[in-house]
Amino acid sequence: MSKNKLIKYITLLIILAGCATMDDNRSTIDWSATYGTQETGEPATLYGQLPSKYVNEMDPGITHQMAVLLPLSGQNASVGRTIRTSVEMAVLQNAPSSLTVSFYDSNNDLTGTLSKIYASNPEIIIGPVFSSDAQLVRDTKPGDIPVLSFTSDATAIGDGVMTTNFMPTNGIETIVQEMQHDGINRFIIMAPDTESGHLMAGTAKSAADIYNLPLIGIFYYTEKDPDSIKNTGLTASMNNTRRAAHTRARQVLSDILINERITALEKSNLAMQLDKLSKTETIGNIPYDGVLFLGNGDDTKSLASYLRYYDVSADDARFYGTTMWDGSGLASDLTMSGAKFTTMPEMNPEFIKKYSNLAGHTPNRLAAFGYDATNIAIGMIYSDKSTVGYLLDPSGYIGTDGLFRLTPHGASERGLRIMQLDGSGTPREIKSAPTNFLTPLYNLEQRHITPVAAMPLQTPGTDPDDYITLPERLDFKYRSKTIGANITSEPTIQQGQVVEILPEDDSDIVIRASSYEPVRLEPIQRSYIDEYEIIEEE
Repeated sequence: MSKNKLIKYITLLIILAGCATMDDNRSTIDWSATYGTQETGEPATLYGQLPSKYVNEMDPGITHQMAVLLPLSGQNASVGRTIRTSVEMAVLQNAPSSLTVSFYDSNNDLTGTLSKIYASNPEIIIGPVFSSDAQLVRDTKPGDIPVLSFTSDATAIGDGVMTTNFMPTNGIETIVQEMQHDGINRFIIMAPDTESGHLMAGTAKSAADIYNLPLIGIFYYTEKDPDSIKNTGLTASMNNTRRAAHTRARQVLSDILINERITALEKSNLAMQLDKLSKTETIGNIPYDGVLFLGNGDDTKSLASYLRYYDVSADDARFYGTTMWDGSGLASDLTMSGAKFTTMPEMNPEFIKKYSNLAGHTPNRLAAFGYDATNIAIGMIYSDKSTVGYLLDPSGYIGTDGLFRLTPHGASERGLRIMQLDGSGTPREIKSAPTNFLTPLYNLEQRHITPVAAMPLQTPGTDPDDYITLPERLDFKYRSKTIGANITSEPTIQQGQVVEILPEDDSDIVIRASSYEPVRLEPIQRSYIDEYEIIEEE
């Protein structure tokens, strides 16, 4: 925090302390006290007129105050205008005349703006949008004023600051549940090397622990960096290990053919094996059957392309993603066919139509969140329930983006659907979003998630002997080492078994026969099987 901002922040705290001294009626709400005591039932529908069971008769002699805090100037003004339109739309449709709505600019002296908001004694605040603004509101507001923000940062909410935005934990836990349902045995994570990427990987790791799904590797890459993406794909594919094992297997076969007395039948069998190996570049299996991508569609496409290029086929591992894929070019990529990801339900078509007529353009997700937040605020103000009882109703709501509810610690829970890619350009819905919370949807809380470091691939390595068949009398003489093993527990060794670890390249391959002369192998011509464009700067 800069010196000027720090001074303004301290000044605001002093102002608010003075306000608290003058007004002893301000109280602090325990947002967790009654949560879970209400029965979970069917959610209320927010679009259109609010349900009558939540709304009291309106006293015409009372005026109610709602404050809306959005970026209405500066480089993010378009974001603020988008949400403001949806707020005004909800107020025009559902609010009684006794409600006064005041808009404030979060981009213009936020500390001074907040002091004005608090002095007006609003019953609820809608906004702000950004994490740092939400955190300042949380740290300075009177305790009994609820706030419906639009941040997805779990560290910026709580103490009455809630969010109607989508929380990344929901999408990651939902896709991990789907991986378990698909019977995935072991999986790896590929995530951007950013603060949010490490946090998303931590979320996936926590979900894997809950759903008993073994995670055996975490790989980070630099976003939009072709070299980093390529190297990450190379490492995760175990290509060097499997190439070294392939080289060793061919050398063994060649050595026996050149130096050993063998029968014609044995010679034919070994030659056939050598010929088969000459048509490939690797041997061995990868130790996982699922890959969870936590980055955007463009980076995922590149990573998946390199995995395929480095011999991780569609039969070897299934691909999974999150809402980061929504709207990306992956939908038309045939090489990604079969991959699954999570997304929010389709937006309410009636809302889209009315918003478009009012604004002149189609609404985005933030506009939908703003509309729902406003309707929740109106319902809370005129409800016969307590503030906590209304906002934290465990039954939740059906909003413009489907099912959601708010939690005591400020996070939202949203019902998501599962989509599958088929190369057609339009993902196919294979599992619809839930429509109620009668069965709990999630076990993770984002506030408990911590970032995780990269995790080297846990693998028993590749033993070249597993992929060739030698005459029994020569088996021990040409025994190979296990290549590329990386295990965290001691392996179980059978009697007579030799387990040695070689590096993930073929620089240290040892041929036992002293008279061995390697057979010159023709290079294998291959090309990319997936589309990937690399732009080199001059």
